[in-house]
Amino acid sequence: MQIPILSGVYADTSPALRVSYPVNMQPVPIASGISDSFLRPADGIEAIGTGPGIDRGGINWRGTLYRVMGSKLVTVDVSGVITILGDVGSDGKRVTLDYSFELLGIASAGNLFFWDPAALTLTQNTDPDLGTVLDVVWVDGYWMTTDGEFLVVTELGNPLAVNPLKYGSSEADPDPVVALLKVRNEVYAINRNTVEVFDNVGGELFPFARIDGAQVEKGAIGTHAACNFLEAIAMLGSGVNEAPGLYIATNASAVKISTQEVDEILLTFSEAQLSDVLLEARNDKNHQLLYVHLPDRTMVYDAAASEALKQPIWFTLVSTLDGFEQYRAQSMVWAYDRWMVADPQSSAFGALTDAVSSHWGERVRWEFGTMLVYNEARGVIVHELELIALTGSVSLGIDATVSTSYTLDGLTWSQDQYISAGTIGARQKRLMWARQGFMRRWRAQRFRGDSSSHFSPVRLEARLEALAV
Repeated sequence: MQIPILSGVYADTSPALRVSYPVNMQPVPIASGISDSFLRPADGIEAIGTGPGIDRGGINWRGTLYRVMGSKLVTVDVSGVITILGDVGSDGKRVTLDYSFELLGIASAGNLFFWDPAALTLTQNTDPDLGTVLDVVWVDGYWMTTDGEFLVVTELGNPLAVNPLKYGSSEADPDPVVALLKVRNEVYAINRNTVEVFDNVGGELFPFARIDGAQVEKGAIGTHAACNFLEAIAMLGSGVNEAPGLYIATNASAVKISTQEVDEILLTFSEAQLSDVLLEARNDKNHQLLYVHLPDRTMVYDAAASEALKQPIWFTLVSTLDGFEQYRAQSMVWAYDRWMVADPQSSAFGALTDAVSSHWGERVRWEFGTMLVYNEARGVIVHELELIALTGSVSLGIDATVSTSYTLDGLTWSQDQYISAGTIGARQKRLMWARQGFMRRWRAQRFRGDSSSHFSPVRLEARLEALAV
């Protein structure tokens, strides 16, 4: 009997059935002849160097990686050498970076800065009419910012000048503006409960006009809780008088992508905590990934896999050997032919790699579960379990193991039973557990290990015997 392994099921004390998503394992849809999908170890993080502070954001501009680390604007070259360009201040929060043809704009600590690589100068816009800068975007020659109430544009040809007569606003709803994003050269003013879309129509005053009928009745909970994804806007937020969820907004509508389980996890955090959440998009190896960086984990949605497998595909990333802790890779930027990342807990920066699944040289855990095995409430003896897997890539010199346990009620689990994950090059290693007990009604299985057992589960087979009625 084949048992699905892309997500598991457990119970809580409410009582309710809950879904357990793979931890540090990424579902991959591929018809192999063995199954229609498999789990592969999520990318590891390899260290490259350290900077002058904790990373607050990055961007690839003209083939060079720019980051703000601490209060410093820096470049990182292909070998990891840091060059400090100047100081943009720091309030401990993330920055926004965008670029025009000539300038790199940085919204940092409520201020707006411009880096000019031709003149090698970093200049701050000190026009008093600019106000506080929460976010910035470049569109049609204008630098547009928001202070939460107004949409402010700089003068054409002079990014250091602001005319207060050219203020605009997002007025369809009185909720505050939290972010600005650009899609197909249209500006999306993202409010707390709504999104309004603006197009450049010219004129002597505010040159952008609201597109009637394009408003979305959902908004984002924080400045960095929204990002460009699938040529649309992905947001963590809600409409008026709604609990938070995850949406993709486009064409005057918002499609919810968060499942009940994801919504349950979101409800464990306060609105203040969620307002600091970072959303990032990553298009990689035919995966369209949306990273939702929560305080104690990162939830990842794969749009391409969801479409291929006809079900929502989510998985979880953590940087710990036990429980849930913050995933220590953020500010993902495609530069120098790899995904460059930074550690949100230190000044380290590095790159994602599929050669290992450890994080910054440290082992991390992985886990996945199964759907419920049910035999119409009749008892079953479980003679044997075999995890069909791509083995032979364990860490050199480490006795890597894999364990399984089971639950008969969804709440309490049996003791873990460990077997060897094999050795380097042992690609024919069979992962088998014999004499696995029985069940009276239903049962779910769970498998656990750490990044030293670097292998890909493809299928779970169980040899069962039904008990006589």
